Parts: sequence; structure tokens; C-alpha cells
Amino acid sequence: MSYLEYTVKSVPTGLRKILYLNWPLILLLTAVAGTGFLMLYSVAGGGYSPWAEPQMKRFAVGLCLMIAVGLVPIWMWRNLAGVAYAVSVMLLVGVEFFGAVGMGAQRWIDLGIIRLQPSELTKITLVMFLAAYYDWLPAKKTSHPVWVLLPVIFILIPTALVLKQPDLGTAILLLAAGGGLMFLAGVHWAYFATLIAGGVGLIAAVFQSRGMPWQMLKDYQFRRIDTFLDPSSDPLGAGYHITQSKIALGSGGWTGRGFMQGTQSRLNFLPEKHTDFIFTTLAEEFGFIGGISLLVLYALIILFCIVSAVMNKDRFSSLLTLGIALNFFLFFAVNMSMVMGLAPVVGVPLPLVSYGGSAMLVLLLAFGLVQSAHVHRPR
Repeated sequence: MSYLEYTVKSVPTGLRKILYLNWPLILLLTAVAGTGFLMLYSVAGGGYSPWAEPQMKRFAVGLCLMIAVGLVPIWMWRNLAGVAYAVSVMLLVGVEFFGAVGMGAQRWIDLGIIRLQPSELTKITLVMFLAAYYDWLPAKKTSHPVWVLLPVIFILIPTALVLKQPDLGTAILLLAAGGGLMFLAGVHWAYFATLIAGGVGLIAAVFQSRGMPWQMLKDYQFRRIDTFLDPSSDPLGAGYHITQSKIALGSGGWTGRGFMQGTQSRLNFLPEKHTDFIFTTLAEEFGFIGGISLLVLYALIILFCIVSAVMNKDRFSSLLTLGIALNFFLFFAVNMSMVMGLAPVVGVPLPLVSYGGSAMLVLLLAFGLVQSAHVHRPR
């Protein structure tokens, strides 16, 4: 036993857990959130209100919650996975009856101090539940049709409820995260090949349903697809958002126009500049170097999660960590693709940078689970 190991083991258990926390990961998350505070300050015209100050407070609360969750033994989260999944599904059902409406969608439950978006919580509880399921299931049964069908049902239930709100972006993320975790758990590739073929057929059916009594998407969702395929067809209407976003991205060049000097955001040409399109403000003010720097921070967070999962000998902990890392990757990959015109605009925020309470708190709770898996891994 080295002197360092002896010193750590001589520390009381509670304090030892704090020392075992993945502190580099915490620093990376703080750096990303700090970037968000800076951009929210900028888009407000140099003021902490109405966005930067509330976001700072939420991050402080979320950081404390993350550490608290990380100090709880991982086996407790494994035992609570089924309950957490059931509660999130019930909250999604509750949105149908008691949900608050905003921007034409019914996605929130007003709790007074915060408007909770249950679909954000479901992204994490679904990963928890699937990780617990595959931890319980013997490895030789992973690809058996019966045991493949069950997790598919578990994925489709919340996906259908979220799609009904309507929230196409989150529904896609739930499908992708659930399917990705099944693949990581060892489900045979042939199932995914069949799924991809079915997905191609579904896309064809979606386009065929347009204008029919059985139309599968809302009209505004079809308009988003049209805009994605040809933004110039309606530059002052449906294509306005993505057109202005591309102008902001291109005008930043290599080093950007300078902090608070972005014309697109300062003159309010950019839509949703504090939420979904905040990356365009960053790219306009700090250029390619600023955008790639944020991407490097995201990549390092993913890398630390992968390393932690690989080193963990507990199957639940490993799958949970990989599932949360996958979820995090999908968040920023979809958002960045969306604002660059590489994917349809589906309303996915940039993690820890976009303004939003539910998304930030739930994401930090998710990284609390990653910390719990890291702290309590077999040593």
C-alpha cells in the first residue's frame, strides 16, 4: 500500500467519499456552466438579469445536489431505479391533465418554485431503469427476443407520452439513448439493423401521411423539416431562424467579433438566443476557436465518464455511467447540428449553457449518479 493510499484510508469514511469524488469532472462541468453564464450575460446586453443570475443560482443548487447524490451508495440508486422510472412516467401522464402550456406545447408541471419538465427527468430515469434491468438479467439472455421486447416497451411508453405533448426532440433523444444503452448492454446487432430498416419505413410513412387524416406529425413539425431541407425557400418565415443562425456562425470567423460585439444577437436577429440557439452567439463572439473550445470541454467530460465506466467492475454502475455519457453526447450533438443546419430544429437545449432550470438540475443530478458510481466502485 502506497503512502497516498494509506493516507486516504486513514481518513473518516464521509470525508473519504468526498476525496474519492471525480473532481476533474466537477471542474469540467463548472467550466462549461461558466461559459453559459458568460453567454447569458452577453445576450442580456451586459446584465445578470433576467438569465445569468437565476442560472448561477440553479447551478449552485445543482452542484450541491450532485455531490449529495454522489455520496449515496450506488446500490441504493440501483434499488430505486424502478420507482424512479415509474414516477417519471406518472409525471408524464400528469402533464396531460395538469400541465402548463408554453409556446404551443404542454410539457411542464408548475410546482411554484420551479416549472418541472418531466421529460427531462425521464431521460435519466430511463437510463437508470435499463441499467438496473441489464444488471439483473443474465448475460446469456440479453439477446433473447422476449428479454429484448421488454426494454423496448419500457422505452416506447415514455416516448409515446412525450411525443404527444408534442416534443419531437426529446422523443428522439429517448429512443436514441434507450437503444444505445441496449447496444452497450450487448444486445445483438441484428436487432438494430432491423430497427434501422423499420426507421426508414417509418420516415417514409411520416412523409406519406402529410395532409392525410392520419397525419403523424404536427404541421409546425413538417415545416421544420421543410426548413431543414431548404431554408432559403422561406427566408423570412419558417427558414428565418436557421438562416440567421448560419449568418451568426459565419460572421464569427476564426476569433469572433469580440465579447458582447455580436451583431446578430445584440440586434435581436437571433431567435431563442438564450436557449436553443445560444451556441450561435458563442460562435459569433468568440469564433471557431470559442466553439471548438466548448466542444473540447464536452469531449473531455465524455472521456472522463468512459474511463470511469471502464474501470468500474460493477455492471450497473458501468452501464449507468455510459448511458448518462451517451445522453449528454446526444444533447450537445443534436443542438450543435441543429443550429448549424445539419439537423432539423427540434428544440434541444445546449447542456449547461442554455438557459433552463429543469434541464440543468436534472443533468447535474445525472452526473451525481456518475459520481456515486465512481465513489463506490470496488477498490
